[in-house]
Amino acid sequence: MALTGQHALVTGGGSGIGAAIALALAEAGATVTICGRRRAPLEETAARQSGIHAETADVTDRDAMLDLYQRAEAARGPFAIVVANAGGAQSAPAEKITPQMWSETLALNLTGAFYSVQPALAGMRERGFGRIVFVASTAGLRPAAYVAPYVAAKHGVIGLMRALALETVKHGITVNAVCPTYTETPMLDRAVERIAAVTKRDAAEARAALAARNPQGRFITPEEVAGTVLWLCGETSAGITGQAIAISGGETW
Repeated sequence: MALTGQHALVTGGGSGIGAAIALALAEAGATVTICGRRRAPLEETAARQSGIHAETADVTDRDAMLDLYQRAEAARGPFAIVVANAGGAQSAPAEKITPQMWSETLALNLTGAFYSVQPALAGMRERGFGRIVFVASTAGLRPAAYVAPYVAAKHGVIGLMRALALETVKHGITVNAVCPTYTETPMLDRAVERIAAVTKRDAAEARAALAARNPQGRFITPEEVAGTVLWLCGETSAGITGQAIAISGGETW
């Protein structure tokens, strides 16, 4: 799959799924701009593959994202691909969720997703081409306990994706979402730590309990998610838009 000549933005590209997506796009020939709040992990990812460029930006800050677009597009051309990947979860029973936890989770996972793609839309319409992919979650397709703000945000991302797909369908733009289940990332490690602490089990038992939710009895890899994103960015997926694709080993239909 050749993406030579295309400029891609991947938010949250310093580690985990975002880093895997950036590497896959760059290996396919795209020029990739990755962004995040912390410079060091971005530079580590950029050093792994030529064609990846690190830029610091906070997806929850609209002005910061507009500034990122100006810098990156002036240096490397307009974005043809945008992957809104930045996200994170906080865990607590619903009655213990504070206003700050609620607002921070929705700002990062939902508002930040919108701010990540909004600046690209007008240019994509004018050029008659664009690929937008949201990294959502199976939590956007079904309920999950103790992460109510995250579930609400990811359901919102699926709705946002479908709205944008409908608005752009006649302009050569596709808008889709990938919805992985538990994936081998730092976010999974933090989830295991929380479960082990609450349930008084060791980390190995907590990991096994989470993996057992997948009918394949395993965790998804970042590379599997990246492979699906890569396909959605290519020519052979031009007829796929408005879709939420579960990557869950049969856990979610």
